Amino acid sequence: MDVTPILDGLNDAQRQAVTAAAEPMLVLAGAGSGKTRVLVHRIAWLIEVERVSPLGILAVTFTNKASAEMRARIETLLNMPVGNLWVGTFHGLAHRLLRRHYQEAQLPQGFQIIDSDDQLRIIKRMIKGLELDETAWVPREVQYFINAQKDEGRRAANMDDRGDYSRAQMIKLYQSYQDICERSGLVDFAELLLRAHELWLKNPDILGHYQRRFQHVLVDEFQDTNTIQYAWLRVLTGKTGIPFAVGDDDQSIYGWRGARGENMQRLQTDFPGISLIKLEQNYRSTANILNAANAVIDNNAGRLGKKLWTDDNEGDPIRIYNAYNERDEAEFITARIQDWVAQGNARADIAILYRSNAQSRVFEEAFFQNSVPYRVYGGLRFFERAEIKDAMGYLRLIQNRDDDASFERIINLPTRGIGAATITIIRDCARANATPMWHAALSSAGGQLSARAANAVQTFLALIEKIDEDTQGLDLHEQVNRTINQSGLIAHYKKEKGERGEARIENLDELVTAAEGFEPDDAELELPPLMAFLAHAALEAGDDQADKWEDCVQMMTLHSAKGLEFPLVFMAGVEEGLFPHKRSINDPSGLEEERRLCYVGITRAMQQLYISHAEQRRMWGSETYAQASRFINEIPAELVEDIRPKIAVSPPAFNSSNRQAVRRPNAATRSDAPIKLGQRVSHAKFGEGVVMNYEGAGPHARVQVNFEYEGMKWLVMSYAKLELL
Repeated sequence: MDVTPILDGLNDAQRQAVTAAAEPMLVLAGAGSGKTRVLVHRIAWLIEVERVSPLGILAVTFTNKASAEMRARIETLLNMPVGNLWVGTFHGLAHRLLRRHYQEAQLPQGFQIIDSDDQLRIIKRMIKGLELDETAWVPREVQYFINAQKDEGRRAANMDDRGDYSRAQMIKLYQSYQDICERSGLVDFAELLLRAHELWLKNPDILGHYQRRFQHVLVDEFQDTNTIQYAWLRVLTGKTGIPFAVGDDDQSIYGWRGARGENMQRLQTDFPGISLIKLEQNYRSTANILNAANAVIDNNAGRLGKKLWTDDNEGDPIRIYNAYNERDEAEFITARIQDWVAQGNARADIAILYRSNAQSRVFEEAFFQNSVPYRVYGGLRFFERAEIKDAMGYLRLIQNRDDDASFERIINLPTRGIGAATITIIRDCARANATPMWHAALSSAGGQLSARAANAVQTFLALIEKIDEDTQGLDLHEQVNRTINQSGLIAHYKKEKGERGEARIENLDELVTAAEGFEPDDAELELPPLMAFLAHAALEAGDDQADKWEDCVQMMTLHSAKGLEFPLVFMAGVEEGLFPHKRSINDPSGLEEERRLCYVGITRAMQQLYISHAEQRRMWGSETYAQASRFINEIPAELVEDIRPKIAVSPPAFNSSNRQAVRRPNAATRSDAPIKLGQRVSHAKFGEGVVMNYEGAGPHARVQVNFEYEGMKWLVMSYAKLELL
């Protein structure tokens, strides 16, 4: 038998994995080592050489795209259709199973699958029907709780409230939600896996049939499996099944959404003597990039252990840029992108990777100003994000009470008991009288509102008036900050559990940063600061991202970058507290996941890698003086080129052992500056402080002051009215 087509082009380790005996196997596949190729060729080997029927193979992937690609490559390799092969995602295969055995799974034949948005709508209606306060029982928080329990294989009936009232109420809501789904014949995504797992546990005959049928179970991205997925696979393989798991414990970066990287070690425990093959030859990156990645990840404990290598040349060094601040960082990266394109390279070959979504804003601004096309991969541009639109809605209504679009957006956000029927009455009244909705609301919509609805509306109107009054005379960023907090948006999004809620708050804080650094252009100079800022935001939001087919820079979070590769990569904001993230620094397991995320980021680069950090960064609404990330220090010096030596810094006037003030050349030290570094000053509102920095000239000159009780503030000199002490 000629097996050349199956083995041709495989390296020694890949060939060993593909042709291994029919026994449990764990393939530790490093980044860019050809793991998909191994899976495809292993299936082809089983069918062509081992004479395993396609009906006896089950292959699991994590995305529909990966499933379709795998099936197509198998058919090309074997030159035959494999329509009966069970290749799919966990959810897709569980769905296929439940359709075949809906009666045993206690489901109606025509059960419907609901997505996340449908699920949330059901939960909202349920909370309203139970007459619970949405501010206390936040629908998204309830949704998160329900899905998390299902991912861990837990049913409400079997859960212990541990004497905790809130947990007891959550369990009741979980049960109420499940009762609604049962009555309506609805199945959410998390339910698919849990129900399929229960199907096998409750029906030994059905389980036995599939265990005899699927002797070979192949799984991609094994490090990303969660508890219920592992349990589903473990039950299927039983005592006689042959698992073939491919994964990389060094790329386990989804612990925050339930993935259990330790499942790779657990597999070795559950299958004593399981064979381990390491795929370490990388076909993507240069040697210097791989050596940097190896050095960083080697600081994690408890790894299965591997070392990436390549036949490629050493390549360029890892270039480290020590920026003054986030603007300097964005300007540097923009200039490098322009140099790359000027040399005839494509923008689509460039990726900017960052730890927090909020970091995209300063790059978007730099690209907008320099006409650099870009796309935010897997997300929205900064001013298009829902939480930013919510905050801008408050700011626009404060600026202009006749803005009906903003009025409708925020009148019940956060929820304040103003329903759709009330808004319809206000809208209809406004149209009938040819007035803005604000004026219709002032009249309680012509007396048509109930006493309760009218009171809720008047409370909202009073809130807007109060915010307007309280923000008069404040600097722009203080106006934005106070509006966001008094509106209740911060408190509202704090109730949204997980990374999503945290990201929303970070974005709102970044809006304050955007306001603080805002410089109006010529067309906006005559406008009041808030009006100019709103106009600027509208222009940026209205300037669409580049189309998918257009040659443009790719911007994304490090989590979104997994599985992708680019010739030129910029990792931005690699600083202590930002990356690794501040919430993980004191958590050993969290810190190790952050380091794995850094490893993923480094190995996205094929030819050139830039890592940047700023000594001073306005982030999440406050000024920070950051140190370069420990991850940068973990890269061997011989692999690194510093683009610019670190600038000299001097201790700030306030005595602090863990921060340093950045003295930017030609700014506060120049002779024409009206104020000097270290000068003590007094502000009518913030009290006494010390001048730390000075930027700009003329009416838009800005001074940074560290106040004794209010902390660090940036103030516009023309408005600050500082008194020199």
